Amino acid sequence: MAERAPGLFAEGVRAALEAWPALQVALENGFGGAYGKQKADWMVTAVEQYFYDNADLESEEVEELLADILDNEFDTVVEDGSLSEVAHQIWTTFTLCQSGQASEVRARIQQLVDKKRNVRVEVMPGKGSSEEAGDEEEDTDEEEEDGAEAMDCDSQLAPGPSSLRQAAAERESDEEAPDGWTVVRRRRK
Repeated sequence: MAERAPGLFAEGVRAALEAWPALQVALENGFGGAYGKQKADWMVTAVEQYFYDNADLESEEVEELLADILDNEFDTVVEDGSLSEVAHQIWTTFTLCQSGQASEVRARIQQLVDKKRNVRVEVMPGKGSSEEAGDEEEDTDEEEEDGAEAMDCDSQLAPGPSSLRQAAAERESDEEAPDGWTVVRRRRK
């Protein structure tokens, strides 16, 4: 069955992808390379074509497609649950377009546009920031001094600071995957 409002499905896909914080973070941080914006535009066309080329798609299949595109084109793996949500939004939009419910699709598109306006993704600077790096070094020095003092009290029971650093370095090296990915863990305080 053909789409009854030409271009409406593509507009719905674009709205869903543009309101998706994970994709926007990838674009803002250059994960797609120099042609990230063009890749995002192509992604709309690719998702739309996927629906027209495959009959009776399930939401999970759309989720797999989005995950593959993000991984291959943006070097991004999304694990916050939003991938299935966006896939389901796109799948629902297609279903509504196929059944001729253009007004419902337009209402959903407007909701996504409003969501995009109201949600602002803020990226915290990484270790590249010299000011932040200086603060971290001071905190680490203080922690090491406190730890060394505590270690002096129980020197026979606990390993020294240098062996703790060595164990942490070994743990970090173990967390690097063979395919070049690095496991990033939350910092403990």
